[in-house]
Amino acid sequence: MLMSVPPSGQPPVPEQIAFDRAELSVILSIYGRMVAAGEWRDYAMSFLREVAVFSIFRRAAETPIYRIEKRPKLRAAQGQYAVIGMDGRILKRGHDLRAVLRVFDAKMIRAV
Repeated sequence: MLMSVPPSGQPPVPEQIAFDRAELSVILSIYGRMVAAGEWRDYAMSFLREVAVFSIFRRAAETPIYRIEKRPKLRAAQGQYAVIGMDGRILKRGHDLRAVLRVFDAKMIRAV
C-alpha cells in the first residue's frame, strides 16, 4: 500500500488500497477452482484510494458477475470485505475474507 506523509505528524494517508499477498492467495485459490469448473473466465483488479476491487467475469467483454471489495474504512463497522453481485447487491460482508468468500462454496456444489 502506497502512503503519503502529511505535514505536522498526522498519520499517513494511503494513496491506494491494495490486497496483500495472503488475501490475493485466498481469492485466486477460489478463482482457480471456478475457472477449472468452467464458471469464470477472466478477472480484473482495481486499486483505488478507498477501495481495492477484484472483478470476476464470465466473459472478458461483459460487466463483472461478482466484485470482491476491500474497504478498510469499514473495518470497525460491518467489515472491510464484501462480495457484490452483478446487480449491486451485497451478497456477503464481514471481517474475515475466507468467511466472506464462502458465499461461492454453494456455487461449487452441483447435482450430478
